[in-house]
Amino acid sequence: MNTVSIHPTPVEEPPMTEPQDLATDSLAPELVEPIAAPEYSIDTLAAHTGVPSRTIRFYQSKGALQKPEIRGRKAFYVDAHVERLELIGQLKDRGLRIRAIRDLVSRFEAGELVLSEWLGLQDTLVAPWSNDGPSLLSEADLGKLIGPLPHGKLSELVRLKLVERKEDKFLVSNPQRLQTLIQLEEQGIAVSVSAAAVDRSRKHTAKLAKELTSLFESHAGEGFGGAEPTELNQAIEAWREQGPGLVAGVFAEEMRRVLLDLMTTGTRSKLRG
Repeated sequence: MNTVSIHPTPVEEPPMTEPQDLATDSLAPELVEPIAAPEYSIDTLAAHTGVPSRTIRFYQSKGALQKPEIRGRKAFYVDAHVERLELIGQLKDRGLRIRAIRDLVSRFEAGELVLSEWLGLQDTLVAPWSNDGPSLLSEADLGKLIGPLPHGKLSELVRLKLVERKEDKFLVSNPQRLQTLIQLEEQGIAVSVSAAAVDRSRKHTAKLAKELTSLFESHAGEGFGGAEPTELNQAIEAWREQGPGLVAGVFAEEMRRVLLDLMTTGTRSKLRG
């Protein structure tokens, strides 16, 4: 008798599924509420930014800070006000007055200016035109700069405000200029006379600087740089490098003309030799 072996038919198991998070998947997407943006009262805004409430109100009155949203009798500020206060602080640190800040932020909002480009232009505008800045010197360093002085000369330099005493040191506003004044005195021109010439030159060159700035401003984008801040930046840098030489050349021509006229007319016999 033959034996028949029976093999059981394999039963397919259902595929494994990932366990579901009932805490989240059971919620319909439309029922998940978005996180509300933070809102501030003027006092909490002041505490958050470190800007006093009275200053915030001042910025608003000048148009530099946008108005808050009023609901009922309460004013509500948002993160946009925080960002604007940070920008105002940056611009104030750069020496801008509130009127200029108001005009700038309105142009930023209108898309007329890019902040980073404007800040680069402003850095160029306020950069010194000379490397010869104020120096605090010891008495020994002062001696190295201008050499030994006759009795009473240092007091004269202090009186002329070319040197200022700072306890045991001396503050020199412009070391190179002071050195030049001393050298001129060795050639027969008293320091007091040269210093007076510098003061008069400052008065006239201050007026000239304003007139030139007005000229450049009127031609900005059309004859002085381009329309973009980077192009104006390049034009200002070029004038900083080459402009003083042009002005000095004109001054030299005018000095020659005036002195020649003085000689030929005989109005000052001392200059005849």
